[in-house]
Amino acid sequence: MFRRVCLYAFIIFSQSSYSQQVTGRPKIGLTLSGGTAKGLAHIGILKAIDSAGLKIDYLTGTSMGSIIGGLYAIGYSADSIEKLARKTDWDILITNQSSLRSIIMEEKEEYGKYTVELPWVNHHFILPSGLLEGQELWLNLAELFAPVSGIKDFSKFSIPFKCIGTNVSNGEAVVMDHGEIVTAIRSSIAIPSVFTAVDYEGKKVVDGGIVRNFPVRDVREMGADYVIGSNVATGLFPGKKVFNALQILLQIAFFREADDRKNEVPLCNIYIPVHLEKYALGNFNQSVEIIKAGLEEGRRMYPVFKKLADSLDAIYGKQVILKNRLPSVIKSIISSVEVNGLEHTTKDFFVHTMDFLTDKYYSPEDLSNMVRKAFGTRYYSRIVYSLIEQSDSTKKIVFDVIENPLTFAKLGIHYNEFGGISIIANLTSRNFILPGSRDLVTINLGENLRLRAEHLQYLGRMKKFAFLVSTQTERLKFTTYNNFKEEGVYYQNYSNVETRLQFSANRIFTIGGGARYERIRYYPSITSDLDIKGKNNFSTAYIFLTHNSLERTIYPKTGVKLDVEYDQVFKQDPDIVLLRNGKPISNTDSIGFRYNQYRRILVNMEAYAPVTSRATFLLQAQTGINFNYKQHIMNEFPIGGLNALFRNQVTFAGLKEGTLYSPSVASLQLGLRYQLFAGTYFIGRANGLFNNFITKSTVQNIPDFLSGYSLTFAYNFALGPLELSAMYCDQSRQLMTYINIGIAF
Repeated sequence: MFRRVCLYAFIIFSQSSYSQQVTGRPKIGLTLSGGTAKGLAHIGILKAIDSAGLKIDYLTGTSMGSIIGGLYAIGYSADSIEKLARKTDWDILITNQSSLRSIIMEEKEEYGKYTVELPWVNHHFILPSGLLEGQELWLNLAELFAPVSGIKDFSKFSIPFKCIGTNVSNGEAVVMDHGEIVTAIRSSIAIPSVFTAVDYEGKKVVDGGIVRNFPVRDVREMGADYVIGSNVATGLFPGKKVFNALQILLQIAFFREADDRKNEVPLCNIYIPVHLEKYALGNFNQSVEIIKAGLEEGRRMYPVFKKLADSLDAIYGKQVILKNRLPSVIKSIISSVEVNGLEHTTKDFFVHTMDFLTDKYYSPEDLSNMVRKAFGTRYYSRIVYSLIEQSDSTKKIVFDVIENPLTFAKLGIHYNEFGGISIIANLTSRNFILPGSRDLVTINLGENLRLRAEHLQYLGRMKKFAFLVSTQTERLKFTTYNNFKEEGVYYQNYSNVETRLQFSANRIFTIGGGARYERIRYYPSITSDLDIKGKNNFSTAYIFLTHNSLERTIYPKTGVKLDVEYDQVFKQDPDIVLLRNGKPISNTDSIGFRYNQYRRILVNMEAYAPVTSRATFLLQAQTGINFNYKQHIMNEFPIGGLNALFRNQVTFAGLKEGTLYSPSVASLQLGLRYQLFAGTYFIGRANGLFNNFITKSTVQNIPDFLSGYSLTFAYNFALGPLELSAMYCDQSRQLMTYINIGIAF
């Protein structure tokens, strides 16, 4: 009886107007549409197909459908694709950014800091094109598709595969079924106005979704007798939902695709429209929800797939399905290297920054990490590679490189209650004075004027040594406090000249030493009970250690940042007048001021660890100790503020900047950051701070212990983080607000 039902079902299937004359077991084709972030929903359909025991014989895909489909075609199971999608850091993958861990130590402080970066090209600055090279995307694809890097004919994959792109020159579909699989996939997902076009077989190719987002005809032409089509695209937006420039561009780009889809859908035997109207194309921040929606659709379709698999097995016998289709990845001996596209840098510089040596074994992960090292120098905007088999069974690696322009103008904006509104402008140039160098000038234009200039020179074959010369000058306005209440205002003019030599053992650790000449001048604007007016000059020799394993600049989720500096401050040259109620104090010895040599140590550590997918644990420890010190404000540690903004500052949740000054201080802050939705967070902090435990202030009567708290609403947008905070300190018993926008100077 069951066999008869199955036979009847298959007769209906075989009489479909779109079925070919079938001899033997019919071939099953699968087509996965494009849809950018929405394409992650295809994973649920693949899981249902795997669970049903249905074997796919041919596969086509466009855009995100080409990534998901390509992975499935070369042998990844649906379960493994789901795991990959869930652990992917989409914030990095779909930008021009790389993980901060791959950036060289000398570049970390500047990386990702500015809102706008304008390259100097052909003797003038040009506006950003808005196009992404997607370096991390290239590398991730290279690692994922490494098992088939030696297969240039996509029909030789465990499931024959084709993906679709669009020829920029004539607007026609490009069916990609051979060559470098990573190049083909990257071509298929090159959304116009978002990603750069890709060279494929002599053609400039962009996203195939423009002309054939749902390539059912192609899987039919491959030989599929029966086609399953999963479509996550929702078609054109209604006019009232087209709000911004990107949506307009996408709307125009996909006009032709809308007509093509009308012809593709009838070619399916099983058509699955996955309804994802509430998600936008770029909603990778909602990847978990989109995957969940796909899994729900997969569960709904499972009975259909199961009946089809059982019917075919009943008629043709049980079909053997290989569970481990993915070829194993072995390390390759690379005997030679070729680098194309270099103009401002040399092959030796490029190879040395990667620590690359020939006649050694390399895995795909090794090669990706080496490319990240070169990318982390910030000399390059794109680095892709291919491996070519040699006659002696070794491989030649060919790097195709696009260099960054040597000079950039950068702009950012910053606001908080301490510094007011500021425009931060930066000019950075590489190789301006000598090869292997970086020069920058940064200016903070606002209530507080600040200027910094720096020359960094790399030394040695591996560029692990660096010599730095810098100077900084600034004029800052400080509010003074007495017993936690605002009392007066003074200005601090500070400048320094600094030189140092450092050694970076790797991308997360630097050690070195140097010397600074510093000059400080104070003068009151609104007088208080005790004021300082005058200047002080002194020299400092120091050694330092820096560790930075954070994975991103703004709101990191993992890693540790540690800065330790030990100083010897030499004899000072003060020209100081002390004022009591605006009148000079003739006998300063009575206050106990001494401008002697002294030593000091400064420690700042930040640590981040994920608690859940949305929650991150925060820890910050700070220590500043002046030994044998009797000076008061000039070199003490100002306490307060949530963001580090100026010299010697110790941040403290609960007080404004410079509320207290201490010659010896240690603090510990614990916190929890919770992500509500994309780029939106709540951050809670609690901290305790000890004062006067090594050297005691001779002027301010401050508590030996402070405790405070803050709750912050944060939104990370185009200008940087927007933070609105409420703070409370147990000792001041004051509830205060704190506002910060952007990244400080």
